[in-house]
Amino acid sequence: MVRKSEPNLWSKIKPLAREKRREPTPAEAALWQLLRGRSLGGYKFRRQHPIGRCIVDFYCPKARLVIEVDGEIHQRTVEEDAQRQAELEALKLRVIRFTNDEVLNQPEWVLSVIEAAVSGNLTP
Repeated sequence: MVRKSEPNLWSKIKPLAREKRREPTPAEAALWQLLRGRSLGGYKFRRQHPIGRCIVDFYCPKARLVIEVDGEIHQRTVEEDAQRQAELEALKLRVIRFTNDEVLNQPEWVLSVIEAAVSGNLTP
């Protein structure tokens, strides 16, 4: 996670995370409605959460699980996404990815994958 002891990085990332929370993509907004308020097995999720130099779409601290919702732009940022994922995994976090289409059109399946991941029955 970004530490407040790293003021330059923290001062740049914190406002960006807030902005991203205020302006979610339709898929992020839909998934947030399904995860908020500990509605998935009592697990708390944070959205647009800073970790290191990254802002992840969703994070469950108890399960050490990162959830990324990838739109069309991610087809052009494959190398950057792989680097981000490697950084997160180096912090002993698990990362699962869904496309916007999966979140919007298959929400039950998405939730079942997330539920398996937080309960330890899935190793992404």
